[in-house]
Amino acid sequence: MKKVLEGIRVLDFSQVLAGPFCTMNLADFGAEVIKVERPGSGEGSRIFGPFVGDQSGYYILVNRGKKGITIDLKKGRDIIYEMVKSCDVVVENFKPGVMAKLGYSYEDLKKINPKIVYCSISGFGQVSPMRDLPAYDIVAQGMSGMMSVTGYPDGKPARVGSSLGDVSAGLFAVTGIMLALYHRERTGEGQYVDIAMLDSVFSFLETNVVRHTIGGVHPTRVGARHPLSAPFDIYMCKDAHVIIAVASDPHFAKLCEMIGKPELAQDPRFDSDPHRSENDVALKEILEEFLGNYTVAEAMEMMQARSIPCGPLCTVDEACQNPSILQRDMLVDIDQPEAGKLRITGNPIKLSETPPDAKHPAPLLGQHTKSVLQDTFGFSPEQIAQWEADKII
Repeated sequence: MKKVLEGIRVLDFSQVLAGPFCTMNLADFGAEVIKVERPGSGEGSRIFGPFVGDQSGYYILVNRGKKGITIDLKKGRDIIYEMVKSCDVVVENFKPGVMAKLGYSYEDLKKINPKIVYCSISGFGQVSPMRDLPAYDIVAQGMSGMMSVTGYPDGKPARVGSSLGDVSAGLFAVTGIMLALYHRERTGEGQYVDIAMLDSVFSFLETNVVRHTIGGVHPTRVGARHPLSAPFDIYMCKDAHVIIAVASDPHFAKLCEMIGKPELAQDPRFDSDPHRSENDVALKEILEEFLGNYTVAEAMEMMQARSIPCGPLCTVDEACQNPSILQRDMLVDIDQPEAGKLRITGNPIKLSETPPDAKHPAPLLGQHTKSVLQDTFGFSPEQIAQWEADKII
């Protein structure tokens, strides 16, 4: 089946997570992603575990489906310039200014290919008073306000348990690139896509921002519960925690009926979502008194019979066994060179006519250098041999 991005060629200078996560998604939908790494050592994430032999599982996950080449960016400028002529997209996530020093800025490359879509991902963006400062995920999470609303009121601020700064920036980079390609399809013009990790996480604060800017409140940590709705939290059953997410009066009335206390739906403390939120502690005590007599499975059966939103609180290993995760190909098997069969995360975007294909391996270091330079870009075997001798590739 033809892939939606078939025919789109991406030159990928990115490393570690934000940029590779972006280009991984492009590769899943058929883009030809050519990943450029340093000769000898490759990019930084190759040193991150878990390992299969000497290969990084971290690297394999976010670089699946790509072709890997090695080029010295300082010595190989002429090679890169020639490659850019037939590429559609360039992605990089170096510190601002690095690509310009190397001669690969957007201004440099659009002279060679005016239709190029060039995406830069950085901590604070290319136009920012903090553009020159280094940043990692935890910095973006902390500065955005995300950590101030993550955790429990009596505990310290907490980082979200995955690299939200990198992944959100990677997702917005995909969106920006696709929008730029659509614009190019209509006008023939390329453009520059500037993505900041800080911007990305800040946008994920959603209602926390307008609660402050419009409502005048200062959002803070509320644990697992929702700041505006109740019951909307994790609740202790006989054996473990269950999640209950009620944000409407009809659902709450069904919950009250289930626990044998239908009168709570008219109780002034609980007769509306704002009142329930104000009296969340008392409501949680009432619910856990009932739930403590039942296992999670038993409680879920009662709630599901009444269409009350609920679910178990799963560990990662339990989530990996979820039948929905499995049926929807959110775990896929790849045949990784020199490592064998490996199971990695699939792609959550499901398209009926052009579905993603996440079942391709990641490249070994420099695996496709010669074939890509010769077969894709038309360099001669003699040129390639000379570059190899000169340690440019």
